[in-house]
Amino acid sequence: MYAKYLKRVLDFCFSLLALVILSPFLLILTIVGAIAMGGNPFFTQERPGKNEKIFKLVKFRTMNNKKDKKGRLLPDEKRLTAYGKILRTSSCDELPELLNILKGDMSFVGPRPLLVEYLPYYYKNERHRHDIRPGLTGWAQVNGRNAIDSWEQRFAYDLEYIKKCSFMFDLKILFLTLYKVIKRSDIQVGSQIKVGRLDDARRNVKKSKRRNYSEISRKRCPK
Repeated sequence: MYAKYLKRVLDFCFSLLALVILSPFLLILTIVGAIAMGGNPFFTQERPGKNEKIFKLVKFRTMNNKKDKKGRLLPDEKRLTAYGKILRTSSCDELPELLNILKGDMSFVGPRPLLVEYLPYYYKNERHRHDIRPGLTGWAQVNGRNAIDSWEQRFAYDLEYIKKCSFMFDLKILFLTLYKVIKRSDIQVGSQIKVGRLDDARRNVKKSKRRNYSEISRKRCPK
């Protein structure tokens, strides 16, 4: 009942209220961001939502568009600006996602929306993280956020949330999120992030399995 009906009603009402209350602050961040970034202060990117439906997530930009001599974007840690670090460590870069919540693309609490290119790399059970709307925060975020060094552990938290989803559980996650934002704990940026990309991790697993299989075959069938 809560997950199917009430959760969406609360998301709409509180995201609208938050946008109204925070509008002066959001306006200031928009102006400062436009100056700091030398242009558009917003970052938009396609992400998979509920039932893997693609939507455009909106955040405040934290990185510039500097490129190397070959015209390729520099690594994230080199493009992350001082202003961007402040936004990330304070989680203020996430505030425009209130618009996604208002539209119904996201919820306040749920699995974080990841990159579209990760979709082919989920294991079968992990795809259930898309059974509900993705969240501004989630159970994985309050249990380590970027400090979690395993995708499997992140997804385990996401699936645990889906099983336990309730009003009281959402309140618990929201209070824990507020505590961690104030404390600024479990926040890693740029090269500090241990887990890396999901597609790279899963490709490496496949390569490792192939190597192991080849080694076993050679041992069983020596020349």
